[in-house]
Amino acid sequence: MPKILWIVLIAMLVLSACAPATLPPAPTAPEPTVAPANTIAPTVTPTAPPEPTATPAPTDTPVPTPTPAPLAVALDPALPDDLRAAFAAAGEAAPGAPALVVAGEGETGLATVGLTAGDSDGIALAERFYVAVVPFDTVQDDVSLEELKARWAGSGGGPLYVTADSAMLSAIFGEGKGAEVAAEELLATLQDDRTAIGLIPFDMLDPRYKVLTIDGANVLSNTLDPATYPLRVRVVLTGPQAEAVAPALAEVIAVVTNRDPAKLTTLIMTGVTAMARNTARVMEEEGVLYPALVISDALAAADITHISNEIPFLDDCKVNATKNNLVLCSNDRYWAALEAVGTDIVGLSGNHVNDFGRKGARRSLQFYRDNNIPIYGSGLNIEEACAPLMWEHNGNTFAFIAALAYWPEFAWATETEPGACYYYDNKEKIKAMVEKLADEVDIVAVELQYYETYNPYPTAEQVTEFREVRGWGADIVTGVQSHVPQAQEPYGATDPGGPGVISYGLGNFFFDQMWSWETRSELYLRHTIYDGRPISMEILTGVLENYAQPRWATPEERAKILTSIFDVAPNRP
Repeated sequence: MPKILWIVLIAMLVLSACAPATLPPAPTAPEPTVAPANTIAPTVTPTAPPEPTATPAPTDTPVPTPTPAPLAVALDPALPDDLRAAFAAAGEAAPGAPALVVAGEGETGLATVGLTAGDSDGIALAERFYVAVVPFDTVQDDVSLEELKARWAGSGGGPLYVTADSAMLSAIFGEGKGAEVAAEELLATLQDDRTAIGLIPFDMLDPRYKVLTIDGANVLSNTLDPATYPLRVRVVLTGPQAEAVAPALAEVIAVVTNRDPAKLTTLIMTGVTAMARNTARVMEEEGVLYPALVISDALAAADITHISNEIPFLDDCKVNATKNNLVLCSNDRYWAALEAVGTDIVGLSGNHVNDFGRKGARRSLQFYRDNNIPIYGSGLNIEEACAPLMWEHNGNTFAFIAALAYWPEFAWATETEPGACYYYDNKEKIKAMVEKLADEVDIVAVELQYYETYNPYPTAEQVTEFREVRGWGADIVTGVQSHVPQAQEPYGATDPGGPGVISYGLGNFFFDQMWSWETRSELYLRHTIYDGRPISMEILTGVLENYAQPRWATPEERAKILTSIFDVAPNRP
């Protein structure tokens, strides 16, 4: 055997001796033409790797959209500085929407923001309302648009004062301008010259101003048709690309509009109501709706119509027109007269609520409950009588509180017996309630049945106590005891406690005191609340006829009534 074969044989024997004893036998060689499933069979000639296949994008992946080019908008030179700044600062209306760019001076834009006093072509963006004002204690009620135009041009019956943001009025009046004064100085300027009239934006109103109607159009009305109001300026967008530009102006529109009907509430407060004695006699003769026939439309139009009812409703109440009868009630049927004037809430702080005893008071309270009539000021016990009535309208929130600050003692509620909330026994409770509610609601309205007088001027004690209630945080303080109209006291935004009013007395409403001009004179106060604050108090004036039916005062009678209460207003500190 050749030497090389011996060497190979010896090596094979050595390797065999070193292998583990459990080593399995060598596997059978695979078929030469079959490759394992997870391998690629080798080939003699190498080939290039296959082209990679692109992975499709997920169907929910957003496709980026290029940002639209900015929209250039031209601004009318008559736009006031605050609105020009608002337009200049406007950002995107929505993601992906084009931004707004104000065109430079002399440049044209895709659209133009302009002003108009009428309903012209273009896309209406917003409205701004202006108001003709004079001091609150002014007898004049109305002014014509022609007179305002004359004053704007420098003629007319007296000066016209405007504040710094009056530039938009040029859309109404054209060339010229009233004398400009600082907003905080306007009221004093008007008080110094009683021939003067001021023009201010609607949202600058407070109760120290009297709002003049313009050719009969009342900007405070909750039924106002904007198209009929002479001092409305509209902001419109015109031009070939107006529709494309309009969405980018959404942020600016809220800045421009200053009178939104959805933020406005009107509240009418009335005085002494007691459908008894001769009032009841006439109602039986003429029909139970007789008292409401003349004045019902205006009162019912208010968003909240208040009645201060002094006496109980009883289904077996009989007419007793005996002279000086002081035990009073109304038949349940008489509610129809109050329903006809749109009554929404009833204050029961009168000192006659228990004239037919505690049992009669319970029956009367049940009448209100059975008919779902909201009441406050009386209840089955002190807790109920002193509890506030909560209310809401157009986003404006209210708390109504009523108390009796007068005799007789049998009219007062006790821990277990019905009656009115007696003011002096519960004064600290009422004070704490007002202070708390002032932080929780927009308007706290407190009415007091106070010491009865027959004078238009309030007593010194009345002034002190009514101002004290306002100092607790009440926005509207009303005396519902007086059988004659009494003085009114408005407060402005810069006064302690902010805007509000004290009404020392309203006179009678449905009552039979025909024996003097003063007792026949009546006030109905229409408060306007806008965006959570009182901005105006209008004085409506009536005159009682035939023991039962108020009618509207004539212009001469109205001037007489207003003068009588303005002349006796208490001095302000």
